[in-house]
Parts: sequence; structure tokens; C-alpha cells
Amino acid sequence: MKNIFIINGHQKYPFSEGKLNSSLIEKAEKFFNNKGFSVKKTTMEDNYDINEEIEKFKWADVVFFQTPLNWMGVSWSFKKYIDEVFSMGMMGEMSDGDGRSKEAPKKNYGLGGKLNGKYMMSVTANAPKEAFNNPNETFFNGISEDDLLKPMHLNFKWFGFETMPTFMAYDVMKNPEIESDFKRFEEHLTTNFK
Repeated sequence: MKNIFIINGHQKYPFSEGKLNSSLIEKAEKFFNNKGFSVKKTTMEDNYDINEEIEKFKWADVVFFQTPLNWMGVSWSFKKYIDEVFSMGMMGEMSDGDGRSKEAPKKNYGLGGKLNGKYMMSVTANAPKEAFNNPNETFFNGISEDDLLKPMHLNFKWFGFETMPTFMAYDVMKNPEIESDFKRFEEHLTTNFK
């Protein structure tokens, strides 16, 4: 794993400027640079060229993306990016359509991926850690963080990427533990990028 593509999926709002997500991106970039990885980045706040973004995915050994949890998914700007870049990538650069063939039109849906890298999600959420994996918390009803993020996992699986463990910073607006989050984040990266 030498080539790391970092995506900052934060969308700025007056009540959420993205400082924590930016800080985590800075820490990740510094970590990867110190380890001798080559790094390319994209930020949702910036303009991007769809074909250049496809080339970044093809180049990457690991896609690392940092995103807030917005209404149980990624920000609208990150979703727009996925719609634009992944839809074009599906036309042969990143996958062979949806994986099905004329010979087997009902089989192998979603298995046409042409890439073989990995991806790691790093997520900031206002939900407390205790809201997950607990059937007594009736909103999530026992689901895990990765269950909630399943659509993103499937998006990357579509192109042949394998998952790495997800990092999550919890309760970031109401009960933040930023220094603890930073420490856990450094440990998470160190454990997974030896």
C-alpha cells in the first residue's frame, strides 16, 4: 500500500464549519507522508474534474475518506461527487457496468469491479457511541456503525475495493472528546497501516 487517495467529504454549514474533519484529514495526511506514502487529495468544497478523480481511484492502493454523518449518510456534496464520479467510472474505467452479462443477466449484480485497492472510512457523528450495537436504543435498534454505513460499503465494493476497519468519532457536537478522538485516530491508523 503506497498510494493513498484522501477525500474530505465535509460540507460546510454555519453550525458546522468542518474543523474536526479538516483536523482529522491533516493528521491522516501527516501520518501517511511520514510513512512514505504518496498522497493525493480531493475536498468537496473544491472544484474537481471527473476524469481526474477516476484516475485517482485507479491510482490508489487505499482510498481514505473522512466524512461527517449527515442524516444517516454522507453530505450532499459528497453524494453528488459519488453520483458523478462513480457513474462515469462504471462505464468501463472502474467497473464493467454492473457485473452482469448477456449470458447470465440475473447473476453477479454489483460484481463488475476492476479495481483491487482498499478503503477506510473515518466518520464524525453527533450520535453517542452508546446509540449503536444496543437493541435497547430504539432509534438504531441495535445496528452497528457499519450497518448504518452499508450504502458506502456497497459503493466501494461495487468497484472491487476491500474494506478496512472504520473509525468513528462520536457525540462531536453535544459531548465532544476531541483529544481522546485524536489519540484513538492515531492508534487506528498505526494499527491498520504498519
